[in-house]
Amino acid sequence: MSDTHYDVIVIGGGAAGLIAAGTAAEAGASVLLLESMQRAGRKLLITGKGRCNITNNADIPEYLKHIYPLPKFCRPMFSRFFVKDTLRHFRQLDVPSIEERGKRVFPQSERSMDVVDALVSWVTHHGVTIKYKRKVKHIITDEHKLTGVSLDMGAEFSCTSCILTTGGRSYPATGSTGDGYRMAAEIGHKIIPPHPALVPLETSGDLAPSLQGLSMKNVEASLWVNNKKQRSEFGEMLFTHFGLSGPIILSLSRDAVIALSNNQSVELEIDCKPALSDTTLNARLLRELDAHGKAKLKAMLKNLVPLKMILPLCKNTGLDPEKFCNQVNAAERKRILQWLKHMRFTVQGHTGWNDAIITSGGIDLKEINPSTMESKVLPNLYFAGEIIDIDADTGGYNLQIAWSSGYVAGQSAAVI
Repeated sequence: MSDTHYDVIVIGGGAAGLIAAGTAAEAGASVLLLESMQRAGRKLLITGKGRCNITNNADIPEYLKHIYPLPKFCRPMFSRFFVKDTLRHFRQLDVPSIEERGKRVFPQSERSMDVVDALVSWVTHHGVTIKYKRKVKHIITDEHKLTGVSLDMGAEFSCTSCILTTGGRSYPATGSTGDGYRMAAEIGHKIIPPHPALVPLETSGDLAPSLQGLSMKNVEASLWVNNKKQRSEFGEMLFTHFGLSGPIILSLSRDAVIALSNNQSVELEIDCKPALSDTTLNARLLRELDAHGKAKLKAMLKNLVPLKMILPLCKNTGLDPEKFCNQVNAAERKRILQWLKHMRFTVQGHTGWNDAIITSGGIDLKEINPSTMESKVLPNLYFAGEIIDIDADTGGYNLQIAWSSGYVAGQSAAVI
């Protein structure tokens, strides 16, 4: 073992790792941060489409509605470090924020680089030693006692406590390769199988490709697994050349991917008119058809759907777009209604880890103390961020979990 000893070693320089390292250093610990890439915060740089969705200004009950699979695990960490603490922290780092629709919070500059630079300056100011391009190979133990870490280049560092914040497997180009799972498993931790989450979904057939590029707001998407409705999301979605994407699809993708991995049938149902009941929409169709009796169906449909949807609608309902509205019968009207309220897609896959915003699965929560983030398997080992079996919907929730868990792990590990 190297003569170089630190109170705390943090493995992984992402959001959770940076906040953990800085918090431990502020508490008086000597801290070494080991990052496998050539700079810290690589994944932070691409969050929020390069703007960095720092957090979401919702209360704890609302947060818990967006967290999976065990929301209550987050209560202790949120009670110690939550949204107001995050916002205060970044204000102190000269990174003021702005709040947008859906209570999503971004840096005022709208530059994720400013968030990363501020965090790196903060941890170095408090004495954290950062070593880049250092890939940790193993967590070293001696008679079930944590003693340090070893690197793939052969170097070793000793420590009293270690915080594992290597992230999941999403966006592997940013350094999230899943190595943390292997290290945790080596010392006896159970790993819930990781799956891509918040990932676009691939569908069969030519309907989605025929609508490619069409973005729809105020629609409802429902996930069906083995012909049973699982959950629904309301908001914005996007049709693509391969299938479906957009915020509400990404939110449903977690359960869709897990179901697919279990060889279950998965479908998505789109309600283009969720504000209207079947009865109300039927009455609307009757009025439109009557008012435009001498017009062609394709002209009348402009009042109901985007232009790009008219021909696919007609094709999938077996209707002639050149037909006059006064010739549309009750059965045909019912087919239009059914299509608008219950558009179905068979999900056959997803676009993979390179497109997944977050990872579901990870270190089993049963083996982590939620009040301290300490391992129940190996004393003085702590976890934070995406490596644990917690993930959330889009909108800033996942980063808040990283800040909160990193803060708690950093404080706990610093108690020597």
